[in-house]
Amino acid sequence: MTLVKKLSCFVFLLSALTFYPAHAVQAPTGVVTRAGDRSLVFHWNRNTETNLAGYKAYRSATVDGPYVIQNTNLLLISPGFCDLKITNGGAYYYQFTAVTSANEESAPSAPVSAVAHLFANNDEFLDYVQQLAFDYFWYETNPDNGLVRDRNSPTSPCSIAAVGFGLTAIGIGIDHGWITREQGRQRTLATLNTFWTQPQGTNTTGMIGYKGWFYHFLNTQTALPYTTFSTELSSIDTALLLGGVIYARHYFDGTNADEAAIRVTADALVDRVDYNWMARGGDVLSMGWFPATGFLDSSWIGYNEGSILYILGLGASTNPLPVSSWGKWTSGYSWSTNYGLAFVTFPPLFAHQYSLCWLDLRHTSDAYMNARGSTYFENSRRATLAQRAYCNANPLHHSGYGGYIWGLTASDSPSGYSARGVPPVQNDDGTIAPTAVGGSTAFAPEICVPSMRYMYDRFRTFLWTPYGFCDAFNFDVSWFATSVLGIDQGPILIMIENYRNQKVWQTFMKDERVKRGLQRAGFVPLSFMQPGLQPAPAQNLVNLSWEAATGRVYQVEYSPDLSTWYYSPTGQVSALSNRAQWVDSGPPATDAKPFSVSQRYYRVFQFGPP
Repeated sequence: MTLVKKLSCFVFLLSALTFYPAHAVQAPTGVVTRAGDRSLVFHWNRNTETNLAGYKAYRSATVDGPYVIQNTNLLLISPGFCDLKITNGGAYYYQFTAVTSANEESAPSAPVSAVAHLFANNDEFLDYVQQLAFDYFWYETNPDNGLVRDRNSPTSPCSIAAVGFGLTAIGIGIDHGWITREQGRQRTLATLNTFWTQPQGTNTTGMIGYKGWFYHFLNTQTALPYTTFSTELSSIDTALLLGGVIYARHYFDGTNADEAAIRVTADALVDRVDYNWMARGGDVLSMGWFPATGFLDSSWIGYNEGSILYILGLGASTNPLPVSSWGKWTSGYSWSTNYGLAFVTFPPLFAHQYSLCWLDLRHTSDAYMNARGSTYFENSRRATLAQRAYCNANPLHHSGYGGYIWGLTASDSPSGYSARGVPPVQNDDGTIAPTAVGGSTAFAPEICVPSMRYMYDRFRTFLWTPYGFCDAFNFDVSWFATSVLGIDQGPILIMIENYRNQKVWQTFMKDERVKRGLQRAGFVPLSFMQPGLQPAPAQNLVNLSWEAATGRVYQVEYSPDLSTWYYSPTGQVSALSNRAQWVDSGPPATDAKPFSVSQRYYRVFQFGPP
């Protein structure tokens, strides 16, 4: 080859390299859009390069640009961006890039557009809240093994409780069309296989668990204990994981081979747990176990988030707890009256929410609650109403507290993660957690939905993230959490779903082990009355009346379709004679006037023993 030809080839090669630049990192792919009122959210598939430092977001008024960078600091590893500096009605165009630790930037992603808009109604708002909470579990999970980050930090371990919420989120995502059934099936099977196939044993290293129980925090890559934390075999976190496992076992009920494998693996995981071992051969469960030092001294006695743990233990197919366990658990209850409401107290609201994300205890009760004319669902409702009453009274004069700004639970705070609650007052430092409100939606939607709307409408620019509400905020010191936690997004997503259609409850409660656990704990169904109806179309109301026992308390529920039932906020009636009555004249008794909807059904049940 002549020198001239060699130079020609060299020039051509240089021009080709200039025209097709090589990037040290791939452009983000799979960008999806979420649109709300004056907010747009974007997610994309997580880059896998080990030298990834974060992402940049660019926006334009037209698809052809120019695109202007929107984030001063890199969007850290979590693949999401929330734009709150927009107006409703106009199209905005976005591109995203990945950036390495050496500040090398990828090519831009394919452009996407979205339009913010007013929420047409509360249902549309709740869709938005749920979708972003679901996105946490979809994008903060290692897709290869199904392990969910405890929080949206690149260094966060997996929380096995968050995995339980995440398995439940998958079914909700399929039902809403946010993912396909095939996507959900593959993620679920990967998750269950991780917990089934990883080794169990007494060694201090290299084990995911022992006797069917699992370590609280796991490395998201190896599925082994996260040694940076002092992590124990956690009885309650295993139970919350199993809540999701049992839900998945009954959700995936098809003939597909993978769905059959999900059911087989789920049953194996649930039946492997040795409750007698965790109870140390007795009838009270330990809170955990360390391979080097043995069982924790603290035990599960008294009301808190542990009711699902005992129900699963009592109903277990192998190594079940003795029947006496439930009596030991309830022996530590504390019943008191706060703000005119009588209930078993536990100050942080998470304890009233976690177990009831899966357990449907609206129409059944044990001896303890029957003796007091209540249910565990009603107990959680009263705890929710009492918290709101406390914040409305605001005895400690915290900034912002009121009828719409309330909700204390375990969450981040200006001084770190801790549990707060009322009543009685526990560590109330002025920190409000949106999960306390969202996670109680099924109990008291008439106060929870307006409060979430108020927080969003008034404080969206401080509270809204790519995964919905931030974990917590404190107006006293103008502090807003920078993290989102899986164990807080889970109750928001699931309890809104239970309020809207009860599908999580309906699916989980199919399990024979759950039914057996409730029966062995002494739960019995409440009695339903046969109400008589007197429609009054001219006044747009309906009168209900039924035979009653003087002094007994009754609850009215209504339904549009006989499958989804709603508590009436005004429907608790104390009988003053042998006949009780109630009137549906629309809000606040029901969500709309009775003759403004195509159909409405009613039912009435009686609190207390049959």
